[in-house]
Amino acid sequence: MWQYILLSFGLFLSACPTFAQQHTVKSDTIPFTLTVHNNLVIQGVLNNSDTVNLMFHTAADAITLIQDATENMSSINWNAVDTVGSWGGQQAARFSESNTLQIGAFTWDSQPIWENEYSGPTTDGKFGPNLFENQVIEINFDKKIIIIHETLPQYCETYEKLDLLFENGFMFIVGKSQVGEETFENRFLIHSGYSGAILYDDQFVETSKIGDHLEIISENELKDSYGNILKTKKAILPLFELGNISLLNIPVGFFEGAIGRQKMSVLGGDVLKRFNIIIDSDRTHIYLKENTLIDLPDRQ
Repeated sequence: MWQYILLSFGLFLSACPTFAQQHTVKSDTIPFTLTVHNNLVIQGVLNNSDTVNLMFHTAADAITLIQDATENMSSINWNAVDTVGSWGGQQAARFSESNTLQIGAFTWDSQPIWENEYSGPTTDGKFGPNLFENQVIEINFDKKIIIIHETLPQYCETYEKLDLLFENGFMFIVGKSQVGEETFENRFLIHSGYSGAILYDDQFVETSKIGDHLEIISENELKDSYGNILKTKKAILPLFELGNISLLNIPVGFFEGAIGRQKMSVLGGDVLKRFNIIIDSDRTHIYLKENTLIDLPDRQ
């Protein structure tokens, strides 16, 4: 059973910039569907022809489509084969140099597209926050909308403000995990494409000896976008902290026996969906506020 604790609400009052002279700015809204796999699915149109269901993937920096979907698409010209890396390894992938993608009021021209094997269930592929460069991204799970702002909305002052680490197109956040009698600080990739709550990197598993302190409740296999198979163990973590936010008894995953392969710890959709989220335009801060899903049981 998930439990949620928030400390020191008064700290929020200085979380956002002052808006004494705030002017009206344009914001665009994109509706999404939240699937049972904790993925955000958005409808788009490729090359003014092919309608696609794409997963908004916070750890993606390119548009990709899966092979099963591209078989029925006529508008894409595959120009070459490229080698693409993913969190599980590298694979050769077909590449299309220039395409148009339309999502809601947004249109992006000259977009490259890569082909791979997997995306979130029910989706044809995925895209990432790089399409909204230098813009504020708000994900409202209560209303099931993504709002793209020119500047931070004033209501972010009611959110918990946390530092965001932005490296090589990836967004990381620092969290603390209680393992046995110790608390370990680690950074986590914000990864809406991962349906689980938390997945630890191999170095953290080695350092914390997490497998010796937590009861293993299940073992599963994961496949990345290119079919690489990774075996993971699932346990219950008694306490996880993000700033002043504490989450109790949450499911976590980790690998054993493959040290060095899983190089990043991951904060996945089963945690992210419990907060309405605002990411600032320069990717230096993230703002979190509990929503109506905060006490929802985790997906088994």
